[in-house]
Parts: sequence; structure tokens; C-alpha cells
Amino acid sequence: MIAEFIINAFSRFSFVDVLDIFFLFLLFYYLLLLIKGTKSYQMAVGLVLIGLISVLAGLLKLTAFSFILNNFLTYLIFAIIVLFQDELRKILTEIGSKLRTKYDKADRAEMVDEIVNAATALSLSKVGAIMALEREINVKTYVNKPVKIDALVSKDLLLTIFTPNSPLHDGAVIISKGRIELARCFFPLPPLLDLSPSGTRHLAAIGITQQTDCLAVVVSEETGKISLAVDGELIRGLDREGLKKRLHHYTL
Repeated sequence: MIAEFIINAFSRFSFVDVLDIFFLFLLFYYLLLLIKGTKSYQMAVGLVLIGLISVLAGLLKLTAFSFILNNFLTYLIFAIIVLFQDELRKILTEIGSKLRTKYDKADRAEMVDEIVNAATALSLSKVGAIMALEREINVKTYVNKPVKIDALVSKDLLLTIFTPNSPLHDGAVIISKGRIELARCFFPLPPLLDLSPSGTRHLAAIGITQQTDCLAVVVSEETGKISLAVDGELIRGLDREGLKKRLHHYTL
């Protein structure tokens, strides 16, 4: 019975159907790549299993079981919006960001040098700082009421911004296309389950790199140690060369 159903279904396949399935596969594959390594990945696997079980129950004509699953799947679209709201926003912003122009490698290398020099000087003085390097996804949509700067990235300007007791000292700076665009930015913190003994700056760096593809350089005010947040993970205890090597790796 099942074999006959499958044969009949494939016999009616056309080139358009194959193309339709191919694009659908690419869509799901891209979504899984985007959420891989996050808690949403496990939820996505669970939803896929429920969908497969529902199809199997329908083929085997398990009436009661199919009724329950079909009613559950009716509200699946709402569950997806709620459970994957951060990932959906990330997908949409990433698609839009593909249209943005890029600056050349020489400019990026110069920007990295200025950031590394600033982070090293801040580390020696034990001045707390957080610098977010925007890549493809627009980070500015994740902050409220920042201060607009719009200036070339330079060590002196970064040191001035993070000078203790200055109006812009608290919060982060956002660097985009070789320019310091915003200062005094406060990022969303990670979920409670992800909280650790880290300070507020480190948690903010983890939070913003979970929701976007940016890099976040953090200088601890207590220890002066330099850290780099990437994809929600914190690389701690970097020296000058270690930070420079990783920034070149992720930006060039």
C-alpha cells in the first residue's frame, strides 16, 4: 500500500516539482546551518521528527494519532515564529546585508591594527571596553539610543571614548566598514541559562555575537585581560598577536 502510494507520487513528478523540492531543501539546509550549535538546533530537529512521524501516521492510517499530530501541526507556524524569532530576524537581516558594499582588504587590515593597538593600551591601563566589529548583519538594530560618532577607526579616538568617567565610557562602540559609527551602545544579554560568572561587558559580547555575526573585543576592567567573542563563544586571555591573528582571520 505504502509502496504503491510512493510509486504513484513519483510517477507524476515533473521538472518543476524537482526544482521546487531542491529549493525547499536549500532553504532548510541554510536554516539548519544558521542555527547549528544553538539551542534552537535541538528544537528544529524535534520539529522535523514530529513532522516525519505525522506523515508516517497518515500513511499507516493511524486515525487517532494522526488527528492529534495534525491539530498540533496547525499551530506549528506560530511555534516556529516564537521559538525561532532571533534566527528568523538574523536570516532576514543577513539577506538584506548582502546588498551592502564592502571595503578593501588594505582598509580592513589598517582597521584591525588600530583596534589591536587600542585594546593593548586599554589592557595595560586596565580600562574596560567593548568594541563590536560589524560584518554582514546590521548590529545597529540591536541597540537603543546610542551616540552617533561616524569617524575613522583610530587608536586615539577609541582611547578617548573609553576614558574612565567620560560620557561615552559605558557601553560599547560599533565599528562598521572601517568607521566608528556608534558609541555608548548597550547590547542584549544572553538567556539566563547561558549566564556565567563573567562580567557585564563579557556577557554583552556573548549576547550580541549570539544574535549577529559580529566580532566583539572585550577588555576587562578588573584584570585588563583581552577577550574576543565569536558566535556566542568567548576566547579569553589573548595577547596582542593572538588578538591580531584572530581578527585578521575573521575579517580579511
